[in-house]
Amino acid sequence: MSVRAFRAGRSAVGDPFVDSLFGMTEGEPSLFERMMSGEIPAEFVHHDERTIAIRDINPQAPVHVLVVPRKRYRNAAELAGDDPELLAELFRVAANIAESEGIAESGYRLLFNTNEDAGQTVFHVHLHVLGGRQLGALAQQV
Repeated sequence: MSVRAFRAGRSAVGDPFVDSLFGMTEGEPSLFERMMSGEIPAEFVHHDERTIAIRDINPQAPVHVLVVPRKRYRNAAELAGDDPELLAELFRVAANIAESEGIAESGYRLLFNTNEDAGQTVFHVHLHVLGGRQLGALAQQV
């Protein structure tokens, strides 16, 4: 079950129980922090002192990896304002992952979801690396 579906089955946005599960409340560890600590299992494809990369548990493409800073920022805008060097590091790691996963030549998509309307469900910034097939449109036409 996706996070969005789980949240929809409850009162969704602002549900304290759901927010605590995914670390969306102040002082609670995020889902990624819980993975980094080993509390929740994850398939790591990269780790260094500033970043990790894990396979998405609900992949939207044959290759779907999340690049995550160890330090928690709510979203890409907050990260860009506070630590632009770390933001650039996420892109460098993503390029290395694309190369090691064999999708650099054929093409890949890098994507941040920022806040709920964009589909962000874990409020610890993470960069999606998607590839391994022809990727469709980003959004529906209005």
